[in-house]
Amino acid sequence: MNAPAATGRELAAVRPSPRQLAWQAMEFYGFLHFGMNTMTDREWGEGHDDPALFDPASLDAEQWVGALKRAGMTGVILTCKHHDGFCLWPSDVTDHSVASSPWRGGQGDVVAEVAEAARRHGLRFGIYLSPWDRTEATYGSGTAYDDFYVAQLTELLTRYGPLFSVWLDGANGEGPNGKRQVYDWDRYYAVVRELQPDAVISVCGPDVRWCGNEAGETRPDEWSVVPRALQDAERTADRSQHADDTGFARLVRSDDRDLGSRAALAGHEDDLVWYPAEVNTSIRPGWFHHPAEDARVRSAEELFAIYLRAVGGNSCFLLNVPPARDGRLRDADVTVLAQLGRHIADFGARRIEATVTVSSGAADALATGWRPDAADPRPAVTLSFAGPRAVEAVVVGEDIAQGQRIEHLVVRGRHRDGRWTTLAEAHAVGHRRILTFAPVEVDAVVVEIPQTRDTPVVDRVAAVGAAS
Repeated sequence: MNAPAATGRELAAVRPSPRQLAWQAMEFYGFLHFGMNTMTDREWGEGHDDPALFDPASLDAEQWVGALKRAGMTGVILTCKHHDGFCLWPSDVTDHSVASSPWRGGQGDVVAEVAEAARRHGLRFGIYLSPWDRTEATYGSGTAYDDFYVAQLTELLTRYGPLFSVWLDGANGEGPNGKRQVYDWDRYYAVVRELQPDAVISVCGPDVRWCGNEAGETRPDEWSVVPRALQDAERTADRSQHADDTGFARLVRSDDRDLGSRAALAGHEDDLVWYPAEVNTSIRPGWFHHPAEDARVRSAEELFAIYLRAVGGNSCFLLNVPPARDGRLRDADVTVLAQLGRHIADFGARRIEATVTVSSGAADALATGWRPDAADPRPAVTLSFAGPRAVEAVVVGEDIAQGQRIEHLVVRGRHRDGRWTTLAEAHAVGHRRILTFAPVEVDAVVVEIPQTRDTPVVDRVAAVGAAS
């Protein structure tokens, strides 16, 4: 016998944890892919590289983090160890690290330098530690390798201050004829929870979900309440990159376009979780810096379009910016990041002053969470301007501490002749939804909510004027 479909109130009752709420509010942060692969011009190193190859002449973590800050980012995640196994910190359990390199006379620690630069700039710090290690002899042995990995994880979790993210991918190489490690994910998660309880565990983890591609592509509607089965780390690993190939970063899958509508949740109603999405991509074709790609840096306009879809689609945006072999970001990347930051700041500055009215309840509650009356048949927020204005976007947000409740949203604009026309529609809203459309001159916009899972709790509605 099939279980009865969950009611809207039951779906709305699935809520984020405090660490997920804090992560969602960050919205936009950076990835720094840097390490032995940078020195060897590879995406996936094969391991066993001579540590003497790691000697960036001008490593400048201050430059890296400053450039991310100017782009409008709130945090940074560093690839502390990639699949090749070379550690950017002096690990106690392997010699394959910066301690065996000529950089800083063997006394350097890239992780410490980036963590300290992040603190100076007011950015939060996170770590990436590849579960796959192509140098470590115990890889593929089971518990012995898990012990090794947990020891390295513990070093990173205890030496560098508070972390906002522990980013785990599912890369698991070699096999079927080579070594293959079955990762003890539950053990890894337990160590993170004990040592960094405020850090989200991302991608192959229970807190933050991979969007499903590395091209910056987003779904039409992104739901945070999804079936628990999506938390399966092995499922995520199976769909992740499996070859040393920069083309994967531009691969967009066409499946799984709807993960959280009522139709998609049918049959899963008794086993749902809050599992929000992260959209990740790179400023270049590859994740690590390659000199041959210096002329292929994405434009600020392209990245801003991804930002609007990702941050404006109930996701967070993770943008990779790889330092070069000398330890500095290239000028082209730095310039694009500064331009991107200006685009984001300009978008926020174009918010139109408006008089707010609501269909029921108190309009002045919008900043802290507006709830229409339970009997309101079509909850709505109206923004009235002092005169006709060219509008190109409307921003709506829910108080997601109360769950994700809106299932259908309609934005309409009022023209000079009093006519109302539909400007945009959406289903999922969540933390932040940015609805963009061709600029249209109107003197008011109304945001109507015809379908919900429970009484909506709206904490932001704004209209954005067209760029001059």
